[in-house]
Amino acid sequence: MRLTISRKLLFGYVFMALLTLLVGAHAVFHLQRLSLAADDITHRHFVVGETAKNMLDALLAQESAEKKYFIFKDASFEQIFRQRAGDFQTGLEIINKLGSGQAGDKNLHRLAILHDRYRSSFAQEVALLKEGRLQEAMALSDSSSKKTVEQMLSLLKSIQLKTDKAINDKMNLIARQSSDATKMTLALGSLSLLLGIALALLITRNISKPLRQLQQATGLIAEGKLDHEISVRRNDEIGALAKDFIYMTKRLRVLEELNLDASPLTGLPGNIAIENRIRDMLARGRSFSLCQIDLDNFKPFADKYGYAWGSEVIKEVGDILKECVENRSREEIFIGHIGGDDFVVIANPELTKSVCRKLVADFEKRILRFYDVQDVQRGYIQGRDRQGLAQKFPLITISAAIVTDDGTRFKNPLDMAMTAAKLKEYAKTLPGNNYVTQEDWEKHNILHPVVKQAILEMEQC
Repeated sequence: MRLTISRKLLFGYVFMALLTLLVGAHAVFHLQRLSLAADDITHRHFVVGETAKNMLDALLAQESAEKKYFIFKDASFEQIFRQRAGDFQTGLEIINKLGSGQAGDKNLHRLAILHDRYRSSFAQEVALLKEGRLQEAMALSDSSSKKTVEQMLSLLKSIQLKTDKAINDKMNLIARQSSDATKMTLALGSLSLLLGIALALLITRNISKPLRQLQQATGLIAEGKLDHEISVRRNDEIGALAKDFIYMTKRLRVLEELNLDASPLTGLPGNIAIENRIRDMLARGRSFSLCQIDLDNFKPFADKYGYAWGSEVIKEVGDILKECVENRSREEIFIGHIGGDDFVVIANPELTKSVCRKLVADFEKRILRFYDVQDVQRGYIQGRDRQGLAQKFPLITISAAIVTDDGTRFKNPLDMAMTAAKLKEYAKTLPGNNYVTQEDWEKHNILHPVVKQAILEMEQC
């Protein structure tokens, strides 16, 4: 029989084996508690905190839509109000489903009542405005609605504060438990040192080191340092805890990246998210379309009316696109804002065309309200070109170019985006609001130099 260290310990050091068992039981107990605490933070506390933030954004958007409705009396703001009200209600359902012990069932119940009251008040304001009773509508908004919003904001902030406190408490608890487990392990290891130095060192290395790493990671994550890498790779409770920390860190990095990458003007995902989405769709090998959208004659408009008013036009395009994806999942359709007046839509070919048809039709109607009546009647604006010469510029139109692939034509997102951009240059040469597809070009054999060159370059690649 091969006399291994474990057998020597088993046959020669019964007492040390008992101490070893005690060390293992103690470590397992605390590691299970740490794993549960980390899992609770990842899948409950952070979700509740993020949901409360989204509810706060939705409430502020509702309030903004309410105020804008008073100014413009545009039904689109009423629609935005209802849409954001739905987002708020979804947030309430998510927090309720996760369990609101940390935020307070009373707060959630109160929030639901106040939100119903706010929606009812807005409906009354809309009815009063339609009847021409502006003063009564404003009085209702400044009194009941304003007070209700303030109460909801206070409750949401209270939920966020309690959630943050719960996260901090859990983090501190994990740190304390990690420290206690480490100290106890070292203490028991010291006792075992009298009977077997080698085994004591092994226990210290096998348990103390990963626990210290996780303890350090806990502190760094609590401070917002998300670049710390955890090198623990095990198939036990320590490994499970490490995987939870790794998953939590990656998830926080993704959320931080999306927040930093999102357009501050429209709130839509930016270049990083767009490139990742195209790469993912190409890797799937299923047919999808990339649509690039651009505004024509935007610079002369911004030169005359100012870039602040130009930003409102860009936001209007973003709003139209958001309306197009209502009640659709992010997996089904993706809209992004490259920057300036450039947008993208990524979805299956038919859905992409449907969005483009609605975008072109809605934009053609809604863009006119951004111009003076005289400019609308003339059909153009007067300005100066880059050389300072007086010139007539057409009203803003929208052009979109659609390129379709199933992962076999384009090697990477850059190739596909470049082809779409060149096809868009052709679309911009067409009069009015329109969208074109590469298939349309092939079907009608349109020998436009810009598109022809794009296709030739793509085939050469």
